[in-house]
Amino acid sequence: MAAGMASVLACSFGAAVAQDKSASPAPAAMPGIQGQNIMDVKPEASQDPGYLNQSNAERDKVQPGNNAPMWRAVGAGSEGYTSYPKADAPEAGVLVQPFVQYPGSRLTTAGEAWRQVRNQWIIPYGAALLSIALLALAIFYWTKGTIELHGKETGRKIERFTPFERAAHWSNAIAFVALAVSGLIIAFGKYFLLPVMGGTLYGWLTYALKNVHNFVGPLFVVSLVIVFFTFVKDNFPGRGDLMWLLRGGGMFGGKEVPSHRFNAGEKILFWSGVFFLGLIVTASGLVLDMLIPGLLYERATMQVAHMVHAVATLLMMALFLGHIYMGTLGMRGAYSAMREGYVDETWAKEHHEYWYDDVKAGKIAAQRSGHPASENSAGRARAA
Repeated sequence: MAAGMASVLACSFGAAVAQDKSASPAPAAMPGIQGQNIMDVKPEASQDPGYLNQSNAERDKVQPGNNAPMWRAVGAGSEGYTSYPKADAPEAGVLVQPFVQYPGSRLTTAGEAWRQVRNQWIIPYGAALLSIALLALAIFYWTKGTIELHGKETGRKIERFTPFERAAHWSNAIAFVALAVSGLIIAFGKYFLLPVMGGTLYGWLTYALKNVHNFVGPLFVVSLVIVFFTFVKDNFPGRGDLMWLLRGGGMFGGKEVPSHRFNAGEKILFWSGVFFLGLIVTASGLVLDMLIPGLLYERATMQVAHMVHAVATLLMMALFLGHIYMGTLGMRGAYSAMREGYVDETWAKEHHEYWYDDVKAGKIAAQRSGHPASENSAGRARAA
């Protein structure tokens, strides 16, 4: 009897609880986008023919929380609202640049394409180019050594460079070295300096070098223009240039090939390095310095200018390494010629015979600046 009463009471209580639960109202839905199990997404949503053309609102109806249409529009370069004047900032409303494919990159957003070109091509291959150039010069010096005079010096001097020519050359050379060192540290420093110096010190160093690069750049441009017009008259092709090239400047045959004031190798360096690459480096550098009046400095403009500038400067540095080598370790008397301005007649005859002949014939003045070499400077030139 007791067991039967307990059973009846349990059934009555359960029915009452069930009735109470069914009578209670359902909790109110939270506002905003609700989380959704991926298994609950309608399987036919992506089968819709217009699936890829849906707006963000349309996509939210079939796949709540899927904002792919919005981000696709952002990645495609869609423009939002900005208060900046359109004439001054034409892309200020564009968060992400549209897709582009730079040489050496995948088809992707322009910023990522620029990053790929820089990190996968310019940095590694630029480092390889400079390393190969340095290695080649080291091997050449190891096997050939410094080019010495074969004859005895006469003590009679010929003015090779006037004070103005030397000032133009050294101004350009100092600016070039400052730009090369700062540019190399900014580009490659994180691989060999950052681990040693640490982030803080390396950050200050690159910040200082960036300002050096920006301010020295215009000075390099001015000095490069002066150098070009100062030396252009002696760098046009002339008699003996083809033979000089065919015989490698004397490396094939054991005897130097006669040349004018500048040999064919120096002329190639002048036209390829000073003129052609100098023009490209100058133009792209002025863009990066934002010194071209009337030009709109958009991100794409700066990306292209940077890639062009980096490639041209690496090629210029590789070329000028050879010039620096020949002007210092490579040839006895070459450095003193640019430092003091004078060379011995023996040096002139052995290295630039046609030029020496013109000087001896009176076609070119042996003393062009009107300031003859002093006894001390002549002595220093002989010692060098």
